[in-house]
Amino acid sequence: MPRNYWMLVVSPENFQVTLELGFTVQGFRAAQKRKTDRMEVGDRLLFYISGIQRFGATATIRSTSFEEHSPVWKSSKPVEEFPYRVHINPAATLEEGELMDARQIGPRMEYVKRWIPEWWPLAFQGELHLIPRKDFALIEDEMKWVAKTRGKR
Repeated sequence: MPRNYWMLVVSPENFQVTLELGFTVQGFRAAQKRKTDRMEVGDRLLFYISGIQRFGATATIRSTSFEEHSPVWKSSKPVEEFPYRVHINPAATLEEGELMDARQIGPRMEYVKRWIPEWWPLAFQGELHLIPRKDFALIEDEMKWVAKTRGKR
């Protein structure tokens, strides 16, 4: 059973990069080193796409964190390399027209209850968050349903 459930906040461009890599590896900014050091094989990862406020995929972490400096993901900072990385396996991935609107599901998440209702989107600032298993399951179950019914709608 996974020990940790992570939510990664990514730009649409970096979500696309990870998608093109087949959800096999994910990089994190240098500021996230302490968190990536806590990642374990079997932990789960939820992708929240900033800017468009959508959930796009879930994955299972299949390695501990390692350091790699080859440029893969893009940053607004000229020297950011996303050097701390983990290997991942995709679990539920949605296509562009299927991405889940966080404004619909976010207010139902336990994780956002730390903020006053009007400010719940503040829960999605920053890059990497530990979220409750219940929230992860809520979103992943919905993603799997959408993927399963793909083409039947």
